[in-house]
Amino acid sequence: MGFFTDTSVCIGCKACEVACKEWNAVPEDGLEFTGMSYDNTQGLGADTWRHVAFIEQSKPIGQNETGVDHGAVEHGTFEHGAAPGAGGMRWLMASDVCKHCTHAACLDVCPTGSLFRTEFGTVVVQEDICNGCGYCVPACPYGVIDQRKGDGRVWKCTLCYDRIGVGQEPACAKACPTDSIQFGPLDELRERAALRVGQLHDLGVEDARLYGHDPDDGVGGDGAFFLLLDEPEVYGLPPDPVVTTRDLPSMWRHAGVAAAALLGGLAAVFAAHGREGGAR
Repeated sequence: MGFFTDTSVCIGCKACEVACKEWNAVPEDGLEFTGMSYDNTQGLGADTWRHVAFIEQSKPIGQNETGVDHGAVEHGTFEHGAAPGAGGMRWLMASDVCKHCTHAACLDVCPTGSLFRTEFGTVVVQEDICNGCGYCVPACPYGVIDQRKGDGRVWKCTLCYDRIGVGQEPACAKACPTDSIQFGPLDELRERAALRVGQLHDLGVEDARLYGHDPDDGVGGDGAFFLLLDEPEVYGLPPDPVVTTRDLPSMWRHAGVAAAALLGGLAAVFAAHGREGGAR
């Protein structure tokens, strides 16, 4: 199970952020002037499990080389994507979340078993087991996991494990008024996402592309993937994420070979020393 977030219909209402905080009792972030348009939460963290980004651009959505906006002509509006602002500006709005990686480095490095894979394929932190070591923080290729100040333990999206366990959809998806956030079996979501990209391309929105949907990517595919209207870097996402612990098996093999060679050398030294002692 997982998320498909279609950013082309996100309206930036932040209902998902509020629903996530309410259901999971996530502390408020504090009202700070960030200088990031109308976004007061900056990014994902221990106290922000869903974050809606506002990205301002001077590129009208769906505009091709002739300057004709096929999406606007088709619908008489800028329905697909964020609304245009003054001077030809547009907002790209996107609700980000933990990716629930198929090959999750956070699981590999956790020494206590606090992080575990659920029966739904999602990754959850058990806060009562977390010892606050922080190993998982740099291991995450997306920079999602964060330690809470004054607490030390890590916190992140659980994909509402308690809700989906009783047949309910996650709070953020339930609250989304435009179905930008969709929840369900990943195979079905990938099919739906591919159809949506094709629809947008037919409307002239040639920049539409999927991110995190490919099971053959550097993390084995994400349990939360996205339809984007620009390059991943524009949204603050790494273009080619790779599980940071991918070399651990080979490293352990090399370490084992080295240890065996060392033990073999020591054994040879002791054996030779024993022979010399016997000769005396």
